[in-house]
Amino acid sequence: MQPLLPEYPVLPVGGRPRADLRQVTNGIFYVLRTGCQWKAVGSEYGKGSTLHRYFQEWARAGIFEKLWTVALEEYDDLKGIQWPWQSLDGAMTKAPLGGEKNRAESNGSRQIGQ
Repeated sequence: MQPLLPEYPVLPVGGRPRADLRQVTNGIFYVLRTGCQWKAVGSEYGKGSTLHRYFQEWARAGIFEKLWTVALEEYDDLKGIQWPWQSLDGAMTKAPLGGEKNRAESNGSRQIGQ
């Protein structure tokens, strides 16, 4: 992933050191994998606000799309992807607040209790 990341200038002496990008990357993937909040990330990954700032920057720059493309190409080279057999799956769900109820009445029992 290193070649896909933007080049960051070296800060002058005395400034705050830049976060370790390996640690930041691990923290971002931890949040994406577990679904936890940014502020709930363990301290071993750094501060949640720092991780979120990098995530937003990299998302705007298209880093994750590039990573997905490179990973697919590498997997295709190593194992082979049978592209003609690929498909897309989706789920159909009822829309919330789906409008008026214009269906037929149920034929179920209207008795309450026994």
